[in-house]
Amino acid sequence: MMKNTALGICVFALSGVSLFGGSLFMGAYPSSLLVFDEAKGQVADRIPLATGLPTSIKLSMDRKTLYVTTNDHSGIEVVDVATHKVTNHFVLNTATKRYRFNGGTPDPDGKLFYTVATEINKLVDQFEIGKPKYTVIDLAQQKIVKTYDLAKEEETAAGGGGGGGRGGFEISKDGKYLYQFGSKVVIIDTADFKVVDRIDLAKPDLPGLESAGFGGMLDSISEPGQHISLFNASDPYVHNRIFGIGRFDLGTRRVDFAPMGPAPAGMTGLQVTPDKKDAYTVVSTGLQGNKRCEFWHFDLATNKVTERSEFSCKSRFSFGMSKDGKKLYIYGASFEIEVFDAATMKYERTWDLNNDITMAGLIEVE
Repeated sequence: MMKNTALGICVFALSGVSLFGGSLFMGAYPSSLLVFDEAKGQVADRIPLATGLPTSIKLSMDRKTLYVTTNDHSGIEVVDVATHKVTNHFVLNTATKRYRFNGGTPDPDGKLFYTVATEINKLVDQFEIGKPKYTVIDLAQQKIVKTYDLAKEEETAAGGGGGGGRGGFEISKDGKYLYQFGSKVVIIDTADFKVVDRIDLAKPDLPGLESAGFGGMLDSISEPGQHISLFNASDPYVHNRIFGIGRFDLGTRRVDFAPMGPAPAGMTGLQVTPDKKDAYTVVSTGLQGNKRCEFWHFDLATNKVTERSEFSCKSRFSFGMSKDGKKLYIYGASFEIEVFDAATMKYERTWDLNNDITMAGLIEVE
């Protein structure tokens, strides 16, 4: 069921953003996690990763454990948030087999890790590349215990990443269902990996729209039981693209859209203030030396852009906000975090990380 609602859909908690007085966990080259103390504005700890370069970070539902996937040898590392200790780590690659995957999600009990992986076999004179498959990894046994073929409808969308090219997995609170997001919401039974339902976003129940799709996980806001993201849609006549906020409730399988306006060329992230009255995103146009970046400030009561402010942007970056909503952050693929005042959207200072960080994401924990 799809419904065009007012921005009551914006009443949700934030994930992947920071909290003043909290800790930020982020992937760092060549093989570690940095723990950044936001109150002090400095790196407080470094967690070495035995399996290589971090490519994704996933926080457990109880916010006590981090699950890190690594690139060098297709590894997984489990990190205790409170102690900063790695409690489990292993690699999937062998002398004759390699696996390509990026991201995924643990089950609510922290026993299994679900992803989409591509198996690559090393033969005498060539590499044999298999099809992406749903993959179940037993974290205690430290190995793949089951794989399942993707349905034909999902094969073309699968790119070997944690969400099969669909922007990542979410899992239900009881662990019985996995959800993938793209042009459709695909609902999978974790008992046998059969598709139990597909919610077709290509025909949203909104006047004048013909297609819609959720954004990727880096451009989304999530809380347990929900997947909330920027989305794009178009009309069936001249195909003008619009953007808005989409929310999917994993329990009721209800999809709500709130269109906001014409879609710009590129948007990075969506951050909402604690009082749910204001939101910010970064809009970029152009490429390389001609690239131009702006903060956009939304009034969520009216669904309108009220302010824009240009800033000097990088070729690659991510966007975040302090949990009190007073600071905006530009970070990723660099040695620093740039801090901006949310009220004025003006630059304030730069936090030096003394280490190049990856685009694996940034996780906030109190």
